[in-house]
Amino acid sequence: MTDTDVRREPRKKGLTRRQKRSVSRGVQYVVFVAAVIAFAVSADWGRLQNQFAQADIAGRMFPDVITLALKNTVLYTVTGFLLGLVLGLVIALMRLSSVGPYRWIAGIYIEIFRGLPALLIFVFIGVAVPLAFPGTEIVGGTYGKAALGLGLIGAAYMAETFRAGIQAVPKGQMEAARSLGFSPARAMLSIIIPQAFRIILPPLTNELIMLFKDSSLVLLLGVTLEERELSKFGRDLASTTANSTPILVAGLCYLLVTIPLGFVVRRMEAKAQEAVK
Repeated sequence: MTDTDVRREPRKKGLTRRQKRSVSRGVQYVVFVAAVIAFAVSADWGRLQNQFAQADIAGRMFPDVITLALKNTVLYTVTGFLLGLVLGLVIALMRLSSVGPYRWIAGIYIEIFRGLPALLIFVFIGVAVPLAFPGTEIVGGTYGKAALGLGLIGAAYMAETFRAGIQAVPKGQMEAARSLGFSPARAMLSIIIPQAFRIILPPLTNELIMLFKDSSLVLLLGVTLEERELSKFGRDLASTTANSTPILVAGLCYLLVTIPLGFVVRRMEAKAQEAVK
């Protein structure tokens, strides 16, 4: 073999980058399938069914789990969300204000209520407020307390969402409104905030999902049988039946709301990205 033949002999090449990615993806699928099979084989499905999937126990939960527990959960969430929406907008405007004390108060509120666990806020409303102000009743009873607790929690997060949305609106919008004779307040309410709402609609929907799950803490307020939400309803029946099926059914009821809301969020985010393109 001459030197020319050696030079003309094709060099052996390793896997291309695309082939390496395909092999890596295939290995991951194999590992995932193996893990699922190992879990399915090793789990004691009979015991799981006895503890979490008793059809007769689940059947006894209906229709109260929908007409009572789910209804109360939605009611607590919606009223808390609406209160948080209004309060969050006010705090966001205070955070953007040119008046120093307003900015300080808004900043302190956001840091405190974002940092404290939601459980402590409900304990404070249910225990500390009656002790500090004897004889004082929050309007709406348990429903009012639940709306207040969820509203205080949601407002801290929604305020930052509002602030980001308002700042995302081009400054030229405010300048154009001012050139047309709008006052700063009117321009903010009529021009800036409506545009900010369109920007922040997906994250606001995420906040609604968060509050829907946090509504399980309403049980700390000492609810009656008619005021029980999903978590309390499921726990009470699990205690009386000595079975976890009611907890599983309550969890599935949460998913009946959160999964469609999550789908709505993804659709809104996709439309927002298409609008940007």
